[in-house]
Amino acid sequence: MIKLENHIGNIVVTENYLKQLVEHTVRNCFGVAGICPATPFDALLSRICPKYSRNGIILYTDKNGILVIDLHIAVAFGTNINTIAKSVAHKVKFAVSQSVRNSKCRVNVFIDDIKS
Repeated sequence: MIKLENHIGNIVVTENYLKQLVEHTVRNCFGVAGICPATPFDALLSRICPKYSRNGIILYTDKNGILVIDLHIAVAFGTNINTIAKSVAHKVKFAVSQSVRNSKCRVNVFIDDIKS
């Protein structure tokens, strides 16, 4: 459960809902080839047992109560990495703000792989 505060009051959202929302938004962005595991342990776990694999979306709130989303993605070869990172961050921030009605959100995009 993630607790967010806005001008109306408190909102409690499940982490699973936010992860699915972010994953759907990221997969529909131009130039994104996939979502990478966030840590080497997650990568190993996904190779050994694909059923229990975790994606590269990490959600947490910082000390100021701002929702922070870390995305680990793979991009398509030949695309502008900077533009894709900015586009993904903007679309995810917009989707979360429209869904949860919270404008306090920070998105960190990490490009972990380039796929051809």
